Amino acid sequence: MRLDGTVAVVTGGTTGLGLATARRLIAQGAKAVLVGRTEAAGKAAAEELGPGAAFVAADVRLEDDVARAMDVAEEMGPLRTLVCCAGGAHSKRMMGRRPMRLEEFTTVVETNLIGTFNAVRQAVPRIVAQPLLGEERGVVVTTSSIAAWDGQAGQSAYAASKAAIVGMTLPLARELAEHAVRVVTVAPGLFETSLLETVPPPVRDLLRRQIPHPRRMGDPNEFASFVAHVIDNPMLNGETVRLDAALRMPVL
Repeated sequence: MRLDGTVAVVTGGTTGLGLATARRLIAQGAKAVLVGRTEAAGKAAAEELGPGAAFVAADVRLEDDVARAMDVAEEMGPLRTLVCCAGGAHSKRMMGRRPMRLEEFTTVVETNLIGTFNAVRQAVPRIVAQPLLGEERGVVVTTSSIAAWDGQAGQSAYAASKAAIVGMTLPLARELAEHAVRVVTVAPGLFETSLLETVPPPVRDLLRRQIPHPRRMGDPNEFASFVAHVIDNPMLNGETVRLDAALRMPVL
């Protein structure tokens, strides 16, 4: 699908994978609405990306917040792309001195899973309302993680939320097929993002040594490049693609 003159909503678009994706889509002729919770980061990102970008302060878990972001997108032009990068990780074991509380588990699932579904359910009717552009109306790209398969001890909430996104992908693609809208999920491995910066250097080195090739952390621009390819390639639909340099996480 050609991006020229279209609008993309990118949740989690103010930093990391989301910001790199918004930058790439704008470079290819789209406009982008960056959705994030941090005002300072959002304004800085929109200023960096220029007149083709707008920032909306929003929590993806909240219906009204997400609806406001979609309204802004429609004011900018035809909404045809949604990229869901918003999410969080909270690693904590169920057993031990400070076991994970139900509230903590719920927060991770609400942010990663419910937030993704909330964005999809509010973007799709607006995308479906667009006329056909060639053989399709638009594309939805969601973000899972290799933790959906390779979750570590303490990642029960994170892994569960990311596995559920994988599980939604095919049903959503089948439902939206009659409307000529594709749904694809990307499951990144270890990428240089703010989440990874919180990992102690010795652990980062250990993780890096587990990556077969290339033996390094991914660059957010490589994630963005793949998202752009998903949008461009009409045969990618209903699938979750691991973007992980062949990494299969060992038990740490």
